[in-house]
Amino acid sequence: MSTNDITAKDVTEEILHKDNFSRWLGIKVLEAAEGYSKIQLEVRDEMLNGLGIVHGGIPFALADSAFAFACNSRNNFSVAWDTSITFMKASKLWDILTAEAKELHNGKSTGLYIVTVTNQRNEQVALFKGTCFRMAKTVV
Repeated sequence: MSTNDITAKDVTEEILHKDNFSRWLGIKVLEAAEGYSKIQLEVRDEMLNGLGIVHGGIPFALADSAFAFACNSRNNFSVAWDTSITFMKASKLWDILTAEAKELHNGKSTGLYIVTVTNQRNEQVALFKGTCFRMAKTVV
């Protein structure tokens, strides 16, 4: 397969195949396209904190994975340069969390993405913003 034939789905599958942590989270890829990804997980008992709600690292990690899939979608090796998250609603055991990453800027050396995390009731759980740095090499 030539570099021109590599699709966002190919890149996403390659990253997920090598990403033990995202696989441990139980991430399912719902959609992958250039500058875009939509992924999902189900909250398990070991993802809860001492207060009985989802540990903040879980929606952050889900959003970060969606961000990674979206910013690498053109097969241009990209890494997180700056990220932030705002939590709006607590998640609970067995909630289904969906992260949707959308590209705001696709530059030669940087990209800017917004990731919305929602639950199964379509309530917004978190808002993540990520800037990536392009490494001038390919993923696949």
